[in-house]
Amino acid sequence: MHRSGAFSKIALSPMVWCLPHDGGANVNPDGPSPAFNQLRRGRRMSLPVARDPMARRRSSAASTCSSSSYTDTSSDDEGVTPREKIQKSSKGFTDFCVKNIGQAAFGRREIEIAEQEMPGIVALRKRAEADKPLNGAKIVGCTHINAQTAVLIETLVALGAGVRWAPCNIYSTQNEVAAALAEAGIPVFAWKGETEEDFWWCIDRCVQADGWQPNMILDDGGDATHLMLKKYPATFKLIKGIVEESVTGVHRLYQLAKAGKLTVPAMNVNDSVTKTKFDNLYSCRESILDALKRSTDVMFGGKQALVCGYGEVGKGCCSALKGMGAVVYVTEIDPICALQACMDGFRVVKISEVIRNVDMLVTATGNKNVVTREHIDKLKNGCIVCNMGHSNTEIDVQSLRTPELTWEKVRSQVDHVIWPDGKRIVLLAEGRLVNLSCSSIPSFVVSITAATQALALIELYNAPAGRYKSDVYLLPKKMDEYVASLHLPTFDAHLTELTDEQAKYMGLNKAGPFKPNFYRY
Repeated sequence: MHRSGAFSKIALSPMVWCLPHDGGANVNPDGPSPAFNQLRRGRRMSLPVARDPMARRRSSAASTCSSSSYTDTSSDDEGVTPREKIQKSSKGFTDFCVKNIGQAAFGRREIEIAEQEMPGIVALRKRAEADKPLNGAKIVGCTHINAQTAVLIETLVALGAGVRWAPCNIYSTQNEVAAALAEAGIPVFAWKGETEEDFWWCIDRCVQADGWQPNMILDDGGDATHLMLKKYPATFKLIKGIVEESVTGVHRLYQLAKAGKLTVPAMNVNDSVTKTKFDNLYSCRESILDALKRSTDVMFGGKQALVCGYGEVGKGCCSALKGMGAVVYVTEIDPICALQACMDGFRVVKISEVIRNVDMLVTATGNKNVVTREHIDKLKNGCIVCNMGHSNTEIDVQSLRTPELTWEKVRSQVDHVIWPDGKRIVLLAEGRLVNLSCSSIPSFVVSITAATQALALIELYNAPAGRYKSDVYLLPKKMDEYVASLHLPTFDAHLTELTDEQAKYMGLNKAGPFKPNFYRY
């Protein structure tokens, strides 16, 4: 019999956490297993969270030096790359590579602040920690490494998983948070400002290590998946499941599936309702303004902004910029998204029609070469150029690295690119993800995505052999609803309950799901 995981004590069937495979739409219309329903109702999992015995001591030790800044601790090793340093934690742990392990106390405080604003993932940890549903899972993680994802990482460890973690972006790592994870004994290989070689080295260290055989991947952009597939195909064949959260990574998974190269099941978290409608929209709506303000001190009122793409990320960016008084234009390839933009009060244009007049340009498509050198040459002096999509390919930054153009560093993640005639543009994060490179993102909305990712990992890991084929799957709506319900108490929200008569009239189960899989929120 296939293992039922540590949840067997509450399972009503051996197929714990598993969803029947319907073969067609890759969505289970019947919802999750009885064990999931038990967790959703909070039964049996009422024990308090087991606290890290070192957390209080770490916090106490950190408080003695609260008058100093964590940035002071990195001044003694400027010019030395983390790969050249030998570091160890206070307990002698050495299986990590971070900027400065001495920043751990400050990183721990940031994680604790994030936890206060992440009720959903913390609630999931409390409910499931005693049963360890990820016991035996060995997860290769490749995501942004910041205070919010640290809460997810430590939740996975609390649920029984072994993890090794690398960043999915060379600029988004919070060094002090990476140090805190290393101090907690988590193998993490990440620092802000990695080279491309460093980037792939970090992922490689997570895939290959003595005594380590990964069986799960949590990816953001598909880099860990593709490195393992191409460089370690034998290891890849032993993977039980992949969870992917970005548009770019999901696109790459579907390409692999279409080519017959995807040999393991994968969960598409990006297109779950709780990711698309919350993280992609609300997170970007707040963080785009934060990133632009922090990096350029720009005034938005009256400025002309061009947003390329009107998906959920683009919608969030446009809404934020419009709300601050900017005149916003949109480019789109999809007539449906274009019509949405028009109905929301935005002018839909071709990039060539407005490129000479805009004060800021934001890409949010997930595509390649959306803004070319030809476009950039036509930008006005002082135009701010940035990217909100996952990939660094949307803006053709490589075409700007030519002898006739001068690069002038203004501050961290802010560069002037200067033309021979004196014209200059302000390029943010070298065309990479601007909100995580130049600022941060709201912890609350990351809690929604993190809880979804954790449930997807639990689902795939506990699925019996053959339950999921080598294909890309969506989470069932029941799990989306569960993740949403974990966050409602924060707002003191009280759901209305259907009467028996109403449920029968609508053809619904009183406990949900409340919408069909084809419903568009």
